[in-house]
Amino acid sequence: MAPHIAELDLKLRNLPSSPGVYLFRDRRGRILYIGKAKILRNRVRSYFQRGNGHEERIARMVAQVADLEVIVTDSEVEALIFEANLVREHKPHYNVNLKDDKHFPYIKITTNEPFPRVLIVRRIEKDGATYFGPYTSAKGMRRTVAFLTQLFKIRSCSYVIPPPEGKTLRVCLDYHIKRCGGPCEGLVDQANYRRGVEAVIMVLRGKSRSLTEQLTARMHEASAAERFEEAAEARDQIEAIESVMIKQKVDVGEPVDRDIVAVAREGGDAVGVVMQIREGVLIGRQDFQLTAGADRDDQAVLATFLMHYYNHQPNLPDEVHLPFAMEDLDLFAEWLRRQKGAKVKVQAPQIGEKSKLVELTATNARLLLDELLIQKRQVADRTSRMVTGLKDALKLAVSPREIVCFDISNTGETDAVGSAVYFSNGKPYKSEYRHFRIKGVKGQDDFKMMREVVGRYFHRRTEEQKRMPDLVVVDGGKGQLSAARKELQRAGLAAQPVIGLAKRLEEIYVPGAADPIVIPRSSPALLLLKHVRDEAHRFAVEYNRNVRTKRTIKSVLGEIRGIGPARQQALLREFGSVEQIRQQTAERLAEVKGITRALAERVLEALREKSGEGGE
Repeated sequence: MAPHIAELDLKLRNLPSSPGVYLFRDRRGRILYIGKAKILRNRVRSYFQRGNGHEERIARMVAQVADLEVIVTDSEVEALIFEANLVREHKPHYNVNLKDDKHFPYIKITTNEPFPRVLIVRRIEKDGATYFGPYTSAKGMRRTVAFLTQLFKIRSCSYVIPPPEGKTLRVCLDYHIKRCGGPCEGLVDQANYRRGVEAVIMVLRGKSRSLTEQLTARMHEASAAERFEEAAEARDQIEAIESVMIKQKVDVGEPVDRDIVAVAREGGDAVGVVMQIREGVLIGRQDFQLTAGADRDDQAVLATFLMHYYNHQPNLPDEVHLPFAMEDLDLFAEWLRRQKGAKVKVQAPQIGEKSKLVELTATNARLLLDELLIQKRQVADRTSRMVTGLKDALKLAVSPREIVCFDISNTGETDAVGSAVYFSNGKPYKSEYRHFRIKGVKGQDDFKMMREVVGRYFHRRTEEQKRMPDLVVVDGGKGQLSAARKELQRAGLAAQPVIGLAKRLEEIYVPGAADPIVIPRSSPALLLLKHVRDEAHRFAVEYNRNVRTKRTIKSVLGEIRGIGPARQQALLREFGSVEQIRQQTAERLAEVKGITRALAERVLEALREKSGEGGE
């Protein structure tokens, strides 16, 4: 018995009879699948029992399992939460996953500040702020933020208000064009400013009806007291909000907060849709693409979508309506109750108006899925023409469906890096992208750098027994091509097809040819090559910039007395950049381990002096 088999068997015999989460890993340690269980011992061992009649997908996965890890929790609900977080972080191959979910933006209102701001962010943090989202339409979200901040005069600056002692702030253009009340100069008091912030929060929560009622009462009160300017402002706000409600919303009856959820699936493609009803009014639709195995059932896809969506949904409704009942419905409802701090009714209506709303949501999901499938077919047809055209133009033996491209980026003789990007069937395959810090080349020698990067890449690929690409592209002309060829020959890959693509005239250099190949600029084949080359260049330049920025950041922070390497790392880990550190308050910086209040003030003073933000 192989050592890893014996170790796995030992773990299976000693599983706990507790609720928890289990992770299956392959021989390389990669996570294949993450699941939860009420009784870990029973659930996990069921995968490995003979004659269990597993479907093909499960049997395929179990055959790859070389190790397992279990995490015990206090309850099944905790296991559900833990499972959702782990799946979101690791995206295992055999789990259903939300496509590109980490990129969906949120609206953040910094309610932990005296004069809050409305920001667009990419993740939720435990910082006392108020969050809304995720939003799948970034354009619509930005339009909403612009509308609300202008209507209620919420500041867009990054000033720390009130400012540190000895520092003076001045109003900017936003004040003069009536987009901000001027809290930086004390032209609006905190209570009135906060009233505007609360109004923004009510709109984002779908409480526009309640808000217009409050504004109407305020308008009448101000008018009776002959505060006519205040009354006129409230009137204008009411009209603006009502105009948006008329244009964008459809009344659906009962004054409740409700989400209607549906999923449409075909093969390995799926779309999840959530219709958001607040105060009985349909205020929006969120839709998400999912990746699922072709043999996953609808229940598994729906359950995973619900966990992905509600695990990072800061504003939960009173009711959630589903297209059909599913396993663990009570468990899901209990999880939502804990998230919200109040009961959330979860049901699958079969008759009446509620059922019709579920059908409407399902119709939306199906239409979106059809659009997705049409687009994928169009992309597949276009990719096929590109790949075939490239094969013919370069006289290759096989169509280059798998392409790797290399580029070098350096700033003079410092921070030299390389990149390798991988395209599969005409599309970026980002899990195969690689960065390289140049280690063995002194000075500025692009040819030697290219040799180093190509050599390291193919040495690793050979070690991992990965399939070789159909085509290697290097960004450059004859010199870069020659360097890459020498390294491929040294690695025993002399037969590997390789070309150089020069930037200036988009000329293609091939081994053994005196003159370059020129493909018509309108050719789909050249468009594919340029896309691959440009992506390699972007990836290399981005990495070079990050390396250079980190070096610069360390030198900037390192000049501050009391900030050594450990504290530099702690600050950068917490805030990400010097600019973000500069925008914090001393109290916020002092929350970082190892940073005292006095040291925080010293850091802010030094950084603001460097940026020219010293006192007037």
